Amino acid sequence: MHGRPRKAAKPEDEAASAAQAQELRALQSQLLSNHHNKIYTDEAQQLSAKLVQKNPESYTAWNYRKLVVQHNLAQSESDPDSLKSILDQELGLVESALKQNFKSYGAWHHRKWVLSKGHSVLDRELKLLKRFQQSDPRNFHAWNYRRFVAALLNRSEEEELDYTREMIEHNFSNYSAWHNRSVLLCNLMKKKSQGFFPKEKVLNDEYEHVHDAIFTDPDDQSGWFYYLWLLDQTVKTDAPLLVASWPAHESDVILSRNRRSDDSSFSPFDSFHSDSGTIPLILYFNQAVEGVNSSTITIESSFCTKDLNWKPLLQNNSQLSQVWVTHIKFPDVKPHSSEAYQLKISVGQSQGIISASGIHYSHPTQLAFKVCLRPIETEPATKKGGHRILWRDENFHMYQPQSQEPDEVVPIDQLIINDHEPTASNWRAETIANEIALFRELSELNCKIGKLTLARLLTAHDVILSPRTSKMAHSEEVLELYTDLIKLDLLHSQYYKDEHSLVLLQKVTSNRESLLNHCFSYKNLASSSIGNDICLRLSNLSLSRMGSIEKLLWVQMLDLGHNELRSIEGLEAMQLLSCLNLSNNKLGSLTALGPLRLLKSLEVLDISYNEIGSHTIDRTRYLCSTPLCHTEETSWNSDEIVTGGASAKDNWEAVLIFKSMSLTQLAIVGNAISGENFKSLLIKLVPTLEWLDGDKLH
Repeated sequence: MHGRPRKAAKPEDEAASAAQAQELRALQSQLLSNHHNKIYTDEAQQLSAKLVQKNPESYTAWNYRKLVVQHNLAQSESDPDSLKSILDQELGLVESALKQNFKSYGAWHHRKWVLSKGHSVLDRELKLLKRFQQSDPRNFHAWNYRRFVAALLNRSEEEELDYTREMIEHNFSNYSAWHNRSVLLCNLMKKKSQGFFPKEKVLNDEYEHVHDAIFTDPDDQSGWFYYLWLLDQTVKTDAPLLVASWPAHESDVILSRNRRSDDSSFSPFDSFHSDSGTIPLILYFNQAVEGVNSSTITIESSFCTKDLNWKPLLQNNSQLSQVWVTHIKFPDVKPHSSEAYQLKISVGQSQGIISASGIHYSHPTQLAFKVCLRPIETEPATKKGGHRILWRDENFHMYQPQSQEPDEVVPIDQLIINDHEPTASNWRAETIANEIALFRELSELNCKIGKLTLARLLTAHDVILSPRTSKMAHSEEVLELYTDLIKLDLLHSQYYKDEHSLVLLQKVTSNRESLLNHCFSYKNLASSSIGNDICLRLSNLSLSRMGSIEKLLWVQMLDLGHNELRSIEGLEAMQLLSCLNLSNNKLGSLTALGPLRLLKSLEVLDISYNEIGSHTIDRTRYLCSTPLCHTEETSWNSDEIVTGGASAKDNWEAVLIFKSMSLTQLAIVGNAISGENFKSLLIKLVPTLEWLDGDKLH
């Protein structure tokens, strides 16, 4: 039970426990014998009843009891009174076992099974539950069973909601009651039941309710968890929305075949190189969706774009993804001639795009952009990989837009699509503003969860207003709050660092001017196959997590060096990425590089001076997929690559990550795994490599 301290056992207690264990072993042995021989005599039934009363956690005993009940019911099919008596007797046995251990999974599941047979008085169950919940109001087993009984009784959700209020008012510290309340309210608001529509009125009442709990005892977390659920309901939109794309709406993209374009009439931010004359079309939604295909996404152009293959950008085989991509192949261009193509993309004109919660995409969106194909040069381009990218400060200078460039700066405002209904109403903004004023008081008292909630409120307020203001007005205050929390609560410091990183990235990408402060030009890329020389430098920011990816879809060169990244989740959406610096971070394994498998344009990668191979146990191995989960990768033979002692069988992560890549430059020095044998394996896996750890290979 909650709050009971452990005490050292006395010698007499240890002797009693040993005797009890011996008795349980004898009962268990006899039950297994009866179970195996299908013996259901009265004596055998009494023995099993004794065992579950002494040890309600014996799943085998409960399964045996099910066979006993079925045996007895089969012999009494013609007598309704006998049937009821058998089931009531079993319910009495379960009740006795629950008194021994109120949290026995097996006992609660067995009671559900008995009730499902019928012939039982259900009203008695609610009385029993009330008695049990008086001794432990927070027991989630009892709440789960109550939902089961309420469904059998056809009790209205309104009645059950009233019961949760009764239990909460009796004791604010009731996680299970708050949770049940959130489940019931979600259902009632979704069905727009009488008294639970509009949503705004319902949530306003709930805010007042939870305030009583929070301000009565700020140190109790049960009310805070419910408050965070309320905040989520206030801020989020139920329906999926398209929030970003590349190419951006109303943008002009210059596509070159064999070298980077030097045409100053176009912004370098919109330049893209592709040997095959193909560009990715990226759609970024606010939540994971399925059903993105040629039926739900239509493309109008002067050349054939039918039956495009849309793929979710995921590391597993799920068809639910926040980011989807297809590739558009443009017609060949004659030497010394240029072509321009207008494309119109219609998203969600016909139903079929659905969120994980089953809500349809209901904001049809149209995008339009122009792609200008540059002529193929007759002279050969510089050999791919001929130029080595060095991530040194002296190789970069602050980007200075040319006067003839359209808009003169990166088209960040065009990138975010805002032609759907605003995601935040005035009510949302006003509600969050009122809550901010209320919670500043708790934040000043060094209340950790109060500071955390204030940080979330301020962030939510900025997100709601950002489409109108293009800035994060409270970002500095939020960053300071997370800095304080890192010092106040060391146990959860990593979580606060992650949140700090997300807010910092929101600030950096919130407007054009802020983003330009991190845009640099790389020298000597004029004849390279890299799409453009603009590098987004987010190095030395103490980032531990990536975010705001939807605003970075245009990036082709990214410097994330000298941070604290343990994961690069999200980078898979940056399909234009050709150069990436991840050096001097805290990446602990090759499996942490999983998103890179989906970056088909990546040529230059620096993962030097991380922690890859330093850990005896690769914890991500148990969190990430294995080759068996990737149907597209299972064709490789684990014995086919054996060189210098490093084999694919022993390094399946390396095979999984690098075999599908077309890297020309790779740096792995400074990792525990970067021995000569492993380098030899990499050279076999990636035949396109020109540079490895600064050494020229060919």
